[in-house]
Amino acid sequence: MSDSELAALREQAARGDLDAVAELIERAAEREDFEELRSLAERGSRDAADQLVELAAEKSDLDELRRLAAGGNSDAADILAELTDEGSDDDDE
Repeated sequence: MSDSELAALREQAARGDLDAVAELIERAAEREDFEELRSLAERGSRDAADQLVELAAEKSDLDELRRLAAGGNSDAADILAELTDEGSDDDDE
């Protein structure tokens, strides 16, 4: 997707086109574009927030998971707890 196509898609999403929002989320997840997903999540997209949590978990990005958990995302908090528990389990060995 070209930059101009992406810009047009962002404009459509900003005007409330839910299909455009879904497309942006999908593209951002494919590109591992945390910034785009954050922006969409901050504008109220639960799907973008879910993708952001999923991507952060895949990348073991504890800072991003902490930021999301601090913002009230319970999924991020749960994953963060699992990842940090796994880390402490490794310390016990």
